[in-house]
Amino acid sequence: MAKVIVSQECTDCHNKQRGHCQLDSNSKFYCADVRPPENTSTSTQVLSKKAKLGLGLGIGFLGILTIGLLLLFFLIYKRKRGSSSSHFESRYSYSESSSNPHLDNGIAYLGVPLFSYKDLREATNNFDHTKELGDGGFGTVYYGKLQDGREVAVKRLYEHNYRRVEQFINEVQILTRLRHKNLVSLYGCTSRHSRELLLVYEFISNGTVACHIHGESAKRSLLPWATRIKIAIETATALAYLHASDIIHRDVKTNNILLDHNFTVKVADFGLSRLFPIDATHVSTAPQGTPGYVDPEYHQNYQLTSKSDVYSFGVVLIELISSMPAVDMNRDKDEINLSNLAIKKIQSSAISDLVDGSLGFDSDKEVRRMIVSVAELAFQCLQRDKELRPSMDEVLDELKKIEADGIEVSQNKIVHPAPPASPEWDEVGLLKNMKIPLPSSPITVTDNWESKCTTPNISA
Repeated sequence: MAKVIVSQECTDCHNKQRGHCQLDSNSKFYCADVRPPENTSTSTQVLSKKAKLGLGLGIGFLGILTIGLLLLFFLIYKRKRGSSSSHFESRYSYSESSSNPHLDNGIAYLGVPLFSYKDLREATNNFDHTKELGDGGFGTVYYGKLQDGREVAVKRLYEHNYRRVEQFINEVQILTRLRHKNLVSLYGCTSRHSRELLLVYEFISNGTVACHIHGESAKRSLLPWATRIKIAIETATALAYLHASDIIHRDVKTNNILLDHNFTVKVADFGLSRLFPIDATHVSTAPQGTPGYVDPEYHQNYQLTSKSDVYSFGVVLIELISSMPAVDMNRDKDEINLSNLAIKKIQSSAISDLVDGSLGFDSDKEVRRMIVSVAELAFQCLQRDKELRPSMDEVLDELKKIEADGIEVSQNKIVHPAPPASPEWDEVGLLKNMKIPLPSSPITVTDNWESKCTTPNISA
């Protein structure tokens, strides 16, 4: 048998390099299929597995961290949005329908009783247009009669308007703080579950002051001076109470002064009213109100104060003595605003041109004295600089004094000589010398609206 002698080179190839000894074409050995040592291969494989595992864990951790952060962000966003949405929905919004229209009855919302939409719709005969009491930029008011027999005025909020919904809630919150004989009473409202947002007020049967002094009622009967001074005092009383309660009405006008069957004043419409922070000098807010009544300084500086109500009340006083509307486009350009006309006449000692002659200004000396005194007071209220205006408490005290002096004179039958028709009148001489610039005509800052004689609570 032939004996094959394996060279050392081939032995090394087989043992050390884990290859196979083979002959090439020249019959020489070479080491083929060389494999790495066993320990090297294992180490490399282990290293490869660790690298893959580390890479996988790293990617997995980053993925989990990213998902966690996204989830956390989503939860925080959802919570904030949900809280805001819930807050808004519970205070400002309403759904299109109610699964149970009687569910709200007997429950309190924002401190006032709730009414169902169904009951109020029936009370107003499905909001019959013949039962409309007034219509404005905020909503329409309807006469209604509840099942318990109470007569009510139902204010129906215009739909899908955030500003009006905000006014709705504002009015409810304001009126829940107030109780006064010269403020209209809020009976209740619908809730956010109702089909519409509705406010329910006591019905004031005798219409507005505006209607009685220059509206339809004025054509039928004269509102005598004694009633007018009473209206002025009761309105001032209501406003002084509001200011003492840290509330600014912001829409004082004769259309928002209602009269009951005894001609007792009921100040209405708190949709634009603002709570006034304690110790604050003013509230910065965009001017709102009704043309002809807006404080020119408030309109210019955006600073609302209680003196803004005083200015508006000064216009009301002029309306009471003149029977003229606050704005009349048929008057001369510089007299369209009644406040401009009044200041002009008072400064030129021409009050007789301003006063409604049917009030007895020329025939009754005491009426004449009282009207002149009220005109002087109104002049002070209409000062452009708010610091020159009296407070509402001071206005109220002066009105009471004017009325009391008139009553005393009437009881004692004291006869005073009629003041001479000259610029030297004691009552107006001082005013003539006060060269106060005429207030500029405020720009219209809210929707125009027309009110019927029985307009309870319309926000222009």
